[in-house]
Amino acid sequence: MANHDYQALRIAIDRGVAFVTIDNGPINLLDQALIGDLDRAGRELEADPAVKVVVLQSANPDFFIAHADINLIQQLPATPPPRTEKLGAFQAMVDRFRTMPKATIARIEGYCRGGGSELVLACDMRFAALGKAVLGQPEVGIGIVPGGGGSVRLPRLVGRGRALEIILGCGDFGADVAEHTAEERDAVPQGEQADVQQHVLQPVEEEDDADEKEQMVVAGHHVLGAEIEEWSDRDAVDRLHEVGVTRGDAMSGRVMRPECDDDGEKADCGEAVRQCP
Repeated sequence: MANHDYQALRIAIDRGVAFVTIDNGPINLLDQALIGDLDRAGRELEADPAVKVVVLQSANPDFFIAHADINLIQQLPATPPPRTEKLGAFQAMVDRFRTMPKATIARIEGYCRGGGSELVLACDMRFAALGKAVLGQPEVGIGIVPGGGGSVRLPRLVGRGRALEIILGCGDFGADVAEHTAEERDAVPQGEQADVQQHVLQPVEEEDDADEKEQMVVAGHHVLGAEIEEWSDRDAVDRLHEVGVTRGDAMSGRVMRPECDDDGEKADCGEAVRQCP
């Protein structure tokens, strides 16, 4: 793997396991710098045959990723772009952690909300610290839906009803709730994630063939007749749940836009996410 001058990440590789540590300011804001670093790191790790496992973790025990940069969200066009089969830049970055021929693991401590939650949802496994990890999808509070994959992956992991509760309710919930709803593979006591993670990694570190996962990657190719911009938040979850992951991600990116038309209203969007429970 080539050395990169990352701004928001630190990467260390040990015996085929790449530890990707998020280190981006006081709350690990998902801003342009972090998105760009995750995209570059994902591409390099995907192409590196020496890497068998990728572990995402945070340098900050209080924040895995707080949420997306509100300034970036406010720049999204109010009018949806033309319909396309191609993933947007953010959706492609997130989806790469699902499709790369490596085992991807998220080790979660602290707040992991919005785009951060969508990033870990794309991973193969998630280990969250009990009493420490806090997850949520606050997007509806600012007039958008989880367009980075949350509307697609949550129903598959937790079921339609629970996914609607998480998305429409905007609320935070801990690792214990996430484990019971199957969003996290395991909720473990704080400080013991490394032990559980190592239990998973040990046989992988001893195995040279990582092709099985690549062979199991499947994407849906359903064709929808409805215009996405006419969907409600609930409709978006239902319709995206019906399609394959890659296809659904491409579509969810089209509905991830503020229902705000001018600068004044967009300023209110930023305040809304800060007040969302």
